[in-house]
Amino acid sequence: MSDTATAQSARWIDLANPTRFVALADRLVPWLAALSALTLAAGIWMGFAAPEDYQQGITVRIMYLHVPFAWLAMMCYSLMAVSTLGTLVWRHPLADVSLKAAAPVGAAFTLLALATGSIWGKPMWGTWWVWDARLTSVFILFLMYLGIIALTRALDDPYRSARAAAIVTLVGFVNIPIIKFSVDWWNTLHQPASVIRLDGPTIHPTLLWPLLVCALGFTLLFFTLHMMAMRTEIWRRRVTAMRRLAARSADAERTAS
Repeated sequence: MSDTATAQSARWIDLANPTRFVALADRLVPWLAALSALTLAAGIWMGFAAPEDYQQGITVRIMYLHVPFAWLAMMCYSLMAVSTLGTLVWRHPLADVSLKAAAPVGAAFTLLALATGSIWGKPMWGTWWVWDARLTSVFILFLMYLGIIALTRALDDPYRSARAAAIVTLVGFVNIPIIKFSVDWWNTLHQPASVIRLDGPTIHPTLLWPLLVCALGFTLLFFTLHMMAMRTEIWRRRVTAMRRLAARSADAERTAS
């Protein structure tokens, strides 16, 4: 093995060490939080300064919240699916921590996507909710998040909990392409993709740039929250392990006496 490959392997081993990860999180979280706050402030200001849509009027500005929330709802679950491979295939010590920490954050973004979508849908569609393909599949995604959160807390055995959550998450990933392509496969009230397209975005640049900046800001916020949650989960597991060790020591002392 070359020196470069050896150095890269050493870096991955360092990141797999929970203690090294906590130290890295301590350094990165303040910078990520500050950067996400500045980016979000710029994006929201750009959104208010952007012109109104010629059809939707001022209501189009909720797009700068709703669309990033929806993107992050799917991105977070995709990150969890990648984490399942770390648990089931590579047995990475932080993979289960990543999955468990991401689930509540993803559930929050999914709930916000559903709420802002309903607020946007009322003036546009005349109703708060319709059971079309995209809305239904996103609602199912929210229920999947809640199920995974419950599953990770239902089992006391960390190994069984990690494996069960990984399998359920991996099976549920089939819903992500359904959400993405539901507007192409079925007749829904949602418009087709207008940003990520082979022929380029169809949104006017005056509306597109605030959307992209807001999406970047919320993405930075997600990684900030995820890293903080992972750090907290590592601490929680250490405290739990110390309590179990203390309980075993106490039991051994009582048995010996």
